[in-house]
Amino acid sequence: MAKPKAKMTSRERVTAALHHQEPDRVPLDIGGGNSTSLLVETYENLKQYMGINTPTRIASKAFRIAALDEEMMARLGGDLRPVWLKGPKRLAPPPPSEPDTFIDMWGIKYRKADYPGGYYWEMCGHPLANATISDLDKYSWPDPDDPGWFEGLAEEVKNLYNSTPYALLGDFGFKGFWEMGYFLRGLEQCLYDILKNKEFWHAYMNRMLELNMAFGKKYLEITGPYLTAVRTADDLASQAGPIISPKTYREVLKPYQKKLNQFIKKYTDATIFYHSCGNISDMVEDLIDAGFEALNPVQVSAIPDPAGLKEKYGDRVSFWGAIDSQHVLPHGTPEDVRQEVKLRIRQLGRGGGYVVAGVHNLNPDVPPQNIVAMAEAAREFGVYPIR
Repeated sequence: MAKPKAKMTSRERVTAALHHQEPDRVPLDIGGGNSTSLLVETYENLKQYMGINTPTRIASKAFRIAALDEEMMARLGGDLRPVWLKGPKRLAPPPPSEPDTFIDMWGIKYRKADYPGGYYWEMCGHPLANATISDLDKYSWPDPDDPGWFEGLAEEVKNLYNSTPYALLGDFGFKGFWEMGYFLRGLEQCLYDILKNKEFWHAYMNRMLELNMAFGKKYLEITGPYLTAVRTADDLASQAGPIISPKTYREVLKPYQKKLNQFIKKYTDATIFYHSCGNISDMVEDLIDAGFEALNPVQVSAIPDPAGLKEKYGDRVSFWGAIDSQHVLPHGTPEDVRQEVKLRIRQLGRGGGYVVAGVHNLNPDVPPQNIVAMAEAAREFGVYPIR
């Protein structure tokens, strides 16, 4: 019987896994980024369960994502730490809005929507909904020269790299092309644009590319040498399959993603992490060709054959996530969670190329004991060699 591998640091572990090598155990991500954290109420429940009394910090107001404290991440055994873009300094106050609504720096309007155990912010106003090509020149795009975005970032990333053993997941803040596109314009209008208004669409995507490159350059010049992975995101699919056909994707989105990924690689050797919910099985080949190197969240409630994805693509792309947050984590017992983690490690972990995480940020219906069970099971069943 093969002996377990020598213990690695978190950074060594994640790096090996993302380079399709078998580390000592499968890495674990809880709180490492904007797709693998907890919602505010979920985190407050977990802190109470774990006996941690620190105030809850917010990583994203619009998506209500908590920034996990170091004590919590260390106790759970997470292998990654986030390196987020900061906030702008030269930002005009938002216009007034009705109670239980707010308008963000993009001009997107949100209204409060309650659900059992918490609430979320639902988009209800899109500032570019009626824009023409000429309006793109008039829109107030975020300013990459605002010093607030990068204030303290160099000191933070150097300290994390030099003083901790953790892998660092970078995020320069803008949600790719498709998702940010429909946040600003509305999903229905974007679907119309890609079919009937292509001149506008390509002008729009070129603006998005310029914006991502401007922020990416400044961010990666500071952080690039220290990052293990860098996050990008777009939601391309529903649970039934792609929102747009693979053929349309190749025309209207893939060229811009490919250019951005090539640009990112000029500044860092970090693995390019790509988040898309839904069943993206039919798009994986194109995503690899576009330059994405790790796919998240592997929504197993939508993807019928995650083991088949590993068999077909596992030597060319890593998988990050896959612990079911739609059924098992909220509704299962801790033992159910243990068996879920064991199954996904067996399906996705052989040969490296897998990071354990929940499928997206965990909602308040996930009991704290199930979060702890996921973390413990990752360490128990993730030891290489995986049987």
